[in-house]
Amino acid sequence: MSLTLDRVSLAAASGRLTLLQEISLDLLWGDRLGLVGISGAGKSLLLRLLNRLQDPTAGTILWGDRPLGEIPILEVRRQIVLVPQESRLLGMTVIEAMAYPLKLRGVGAAEIQRRIDEWCDRLKIPSDWLPKTELQLSLGQRQWVAIARALVTQPQVLLLDEPTSALDVGRGEMLMEVLSTLTQERSMILVMANHELDLVRQFASQVLHLQGGRMVHYGPEAEMDWQQLHQQLISARQQADQDWNRFDS
Repeated sequence: MSLTLDRVSLAAASGRLTLLQEISLDLLWGDRLGLVGISGAGKSLLLRLLNRLQDPTAGTILWGDRPLGEIPILEVRRQIVLVPQESRLLGMTVIEAMAYPLKLRGVGAAEIQRRIDEWCDRLKIPSDWLPKTELQLSLGQRQWVAIARALVTQPQVLLLDEPTSALDVGRGEMLMEVLSTLTQERSMILVMANHELDLVRQFASQVLHLQGGRMVHYGPEAEMDWQQLHQQLISARQQADQDWNRFDS
C-alpha cells in the first residue's frame, strides 16, 4: 500500500486564505515521515487531512489506488490512526481505554489482553497505571497511554502530532526507537510532526519541511541539511514573532 498526496491544498472556510498549498508526496510501507516547521506551519492540518478530519479543497489524496475522500470515514480511521497532541481517556481507566477501540472492532477478549500485554511491555507501562483515570496521570503519562492505545489497534498508517511534547528525553528517545523498529517488523507507514529536530533526525526516513502551509523541502533524511534547517526554523520563528508584534501593537 502507498499513501500519495498530489498537489493537495486546503483553503479556509471563507476561501480567501490558503492554509496548505500544493503538497505532494508519496509514502510506501516502512516509510517514516518527519514533519517539521514552526507552530502554524501546517503540520497538524496535514495530519488532519490524512485522517479525514478535514478534506482538501484541491488536489487528491490516494490510499493505495483509492481516493481517500471516497473511502468511508470509519474505514479510513481504522486503518489510518491519528494520535493528537492532547489525548483524552474519556473517563475510562488506562486498561479500559486501551481495550475500547478493539472491543468496537469485535476483537476477542484473549486477543485484546495479548495486545495490551505486548504494548505495556514494549512501552514499559507499569501495571499500577492500568486502573488509573486520566485525572490520576500526568500529561506525559496520558500522552504515553494514547500512543499505546493507538498501537494496539495495529494501524496501517500511524499519525503522531508532537508525541514527545510532554515526555522527558529518555521516553522520547525510547519512543523513536520503538517506532523505528516497528516499521521494520510490520507493514506500516508512520508520519510524525515534531519540533524536536534531534528526535526527528533519529526517527525519520524522509522529512517534509513546511512553512506557511508551503513545502520548503521534501526528501530523504540523509539529504537534509540539518544545520540549515535549524537556522531556517529560527528565522521563521523570529519573523512570525515580528509579524505578531506588529499586528498586536
